[in-house]
Amino acid sequence: MSSVSLPLPSNAPAEGASRALTSGRVLARNAAGNLLSQCVPMAVAIISMPWLIRGLGNDRFGVMTLAWMVLGYFSLFDLGLGRALTKMVAEKLGKGEDAQIPALVWSAMALMMGLGLAGSSFVAAITPWVVKDALKLSGPLGTESLGAFYLMAIALPFLIGTSGLRGVLEAFQKLKGANILRTSTALGLLLGPLAVLPFTTDLRAAVGVVAIVRLISFVGHCFLCFSVVPGMSHAIGIHRQFLRPLLRYGGWMTAVNIINPLMVQMDRFLVGAIVSTAAVTFYTTPYELITKGWFLSNAVLGVIFPAFATSYVQDRRRTVLIFERCLRYVAIILFPLALASIAGGREILTVWLGPDFASESTNVMQWLALGVLLNGLAQVPSALIQGIGRPDLTFKIHMAELPPYLVAAWFLTLSYGITGTAMAWAFRTALDLVLYFATVGWILPGGAEVGRKMLRMLSPAVVLLALAALPMGPIYRGSIFVTGSIAFVVVVWMKLLTASDRALILGRIAPSLLTVEAATVAESPVAREG
Repeated sequence: MSSVSLPLPSNAPAEGASRALTSGRVLARNAAGNLLSQCVPMAVAIISMPWLIRGLGNDRFGVMTLAWMVLGYFSLFDLGLGRALTKMVAEKLGKGEDAQIPALVWSAMALMMGLGLAGSSFVAAITPWVVKDALKLSGPLGTESLGAFYLMAIALPFLIGTSGLRGVLEAFQKLKGANILRTSTALGLLLGPLAVLPFTTDLRAAVGVVAIVRLISFVGHCFLCFSVVPGMSHAIGIHRQFLRPLLRYGGWMTAVNIINPLMVQMDRFLVGAIVSTAAVTFYTTPYELITKGWFLSNAVLGVIFPAFATSYVQDRRRTVLIFERCLRYVAIILFPLALASIAGGREILTVWLGPDFASESTNVMQWLALGVLLNGLAQVPSALIQGIGRPDLTFKIHMAELPPYLVAAWFLTLSYGITGTAMAWAFRTALDLVLYFATVGWILPGGAEVGRKMLRMLSPAVVLLALAALPMGPIYRGSIFVTGSIAFVVVVWMKLLTASDRALILGRIAPSLLTVEAATVAESPVAREG
């Protein structure tokens, strides 16, 4: 695709506000806070997941993961207003139109909660069909599954509202309190179901705790927004001047949100329908573990989206710079996770869940690890495309991918079971990445070269991951992991980090070394005699 040069709008954001939203220091601090807020829940999930599986059993846990998936999928009933709200608030801040923000937030939230209630009603209406016809569950498990899906429907409006409020805080780059609240919520979602297991293994009790945690999280985000957004106690209601731009942007995001979960999460329904509900557990457990890597990359993406929205209307060269740096940092975050998961997947699953589980899920984990790396990188150009106001392009890319992906996933699952499902998922993420890079190269001058550079660097990385996946012994895979890790560190230092990055790292290491050296000298006999 050729590059399209678009004229700069005359109404550029105020320079001070733009710097506040795109400052490297601010973005780095908030990304680090986001990353930290994900690490504790991830560690707790690794520890608690085996207990939850043993306590509920494979079938009940499989149904619970499907209920979680339904809750996530039907959050699309926000009609993309959460993303639209973040973008519009960021633009208002960049233009110095802060006084309009409270009315904008109230208008969006009123729409989102109303849509959340509509989505809740829809999920409740289709629950009997999902449980009895699609999953073919009956008896006590069928009764519990009905209750679990109904409880997830009740939680849906609070999940949708929370995403909108979180987006407002991201636009303001005020994420300290939001990250504390998100960590607490994630811990509640993980530990809450475990807390009820000593009393009952009824699936409805475990899911009921999840619904209560969602409600508490929503209330907490409300308090944070009132403290961050000036004038939130006024302008309550729906203000018509914001409805059209919200719904126009949100309409395309809705289309994206309908298609994207199909490609990301439909694999588990295929496993349940083609293989068995028990096989869903063997597929979902490594999936839930390895996709925690998205929390690491999302730590960067969550703060970079408003920076894209602001920089594009003022200085597109800065947009390219942010795009390139974000790609590098996401690669630095996700590649070690992919290498460790592929080279040591069998050992990780054996220690975590036992050898029988590892024999069923190792290949799944390896394919998914590759897919998580590629998908994490693809989320950077996706955020850029949406941040500059073109979510329609994201939808068109997904529409082009969906039919071949569903066909491939169906036949590969029939032929190779859950390993085939994971293969189709990974192939789809590779296509996703290429199409996103091509699109950015078309709409953003300078973006094509950034994409080509990343693909050139990614090719040897994929070869290394393929070598690590060979069915050889632990000594071979361990040597690949060590060699690959050393090569990765060298490439990161020489190619991925900028001169300023290296200077910053050395500037922080050198004083530490000098401090250690000074302390050593002070403790030496010669120093004491002096």
